[in-house]
Amino acid sequence: VQLVESGGGLVQTGGSLRLACATSGFVFDDHAIGWFRQAPGKEREGVACINNMDGTTYYAESVKGRFTISTNNTENTAHLQMNSLVPEDTAEYYCAVAILCYGIVLATPKYLEGWGQGTLVTVSS
Repeated sequence: VQLVESGGGLVQTGGSLRLACATSGFVFDDHAIGWFRQAPGKEREGVACINNMDGTTYYAESVKGRFTISTNNTENTAHLQMNSLVPEDTAEYYCAVAILCYGIVLATPKYLEGWGQGTLVTVSS
């Protein structure tokens, strides 16, 4: 399983970023894929997930209405569109794959099939 994130960077409050995740090594259509994040000194937090088998999605309350997850099942990629960013969104963002969104929501390694190296998102005030 390989996942490679891109698209992080520095943005001002209110700005937008679009993260991308390129994947390989598993059957994309049969898994859930999503994002979790970890800010310095804080625990991992599941941010968004989509179950490719039925299209259901999950969003953390803190990002609902601002973040949108999408997948391209032809290219085996996932994207996280992040709008109206605030400093509290500053974190390392990791793309992850699991059998169910449950694992990504919990952001617990034992429930994940794999995750990437992360991409840093910094939101300045």
